[in-house]
Amino acid sequence: MSDYFLTIANKAKGFYKEKGSKFLAFAYPVASTKEVEEHLQQLRKTYHDARHHCYAYRLGHQGEEYRANDDGEPNHSAGDPILGQLKSAGLTRVLVVVVRYFGGTKLGVGGLIHAYKSATEDALLNCKIIKQPITATVKLNYNYASTNEVARLIHKYELNICKQNFTQTCFLQAEVIISRQKQLLAELQLLIDTGHSITIG
Repeated sequence: MSDYFLTIANKAKGFYKEKGSKFLAFAYPVASTKEVEEHLQQLRKTYHDARHHCYAYRLGHQGEEYRANDDGEPNHSAGDPILGQLKSAGLTRVLVVVVRYFGGTKLGVGGLIHAYKSATEDALLNCKIIKQPITATVKLNYNYASTNEVARLIHKYELNICKQNFTQTCFLQAEVIISRQKQLLAELQLLIDTGHSITIG
C-alpha cells in the first residue's frame, strides 16, 4: 500500500462541443459524499435549464468508494467515461460533473462516451494534481520526564502535530505516515516497558 494518494488542489472547468451539444465539465476536490451532494445541488441550481448533470466521484485513499451516474443518458455512456478518466489519472477524493446542453442531434452511445470522456479530460488538465500523505492518528499522554524521548520520536518519524497540551501531564495528538505507524508504536511500547510513563490512545 502506498503512503500517498493523488488528488486535485483546485476546482476547474472543462469544455467539449459536438454537433451542437455542449458539455461543461466541473472538477472538484471532495472529502465526503456530503460535499459531493452540495456541489451537485449547486450545479443543478445554476444550470437548471440543462438536460443532464452526469457525474462520477472517487473517495478514500485508494478510490475504494466510488459512483458513476448517467442522469438519464443511455446506460454507461456518461458516468462510466467520467469515472474512467479519474481512474486512469490515478485520482481520488475528486468529483467531476458534466452538464450537457442538447444540440438537437443525437450522438449515439459511442459519441456520448467520447464527449463525456473529452470534457472530463479537459477539466482535469486544468487542475493542479497534488500528492497527499496517507496518515494514521496517534494520541499520547506522558509525564514531563518523558518529554525528550517523545520529542526524539516526533523528529525521527516526522510526526505532524495536531494538538499538544502541557498541564499536569502532557498530551500529544499527531499524524504519522501509515507505513511508519507500526514501528513508532513498537518504539513507544519499548519506552513504556523500560519505565516511561506513557499511555497510547
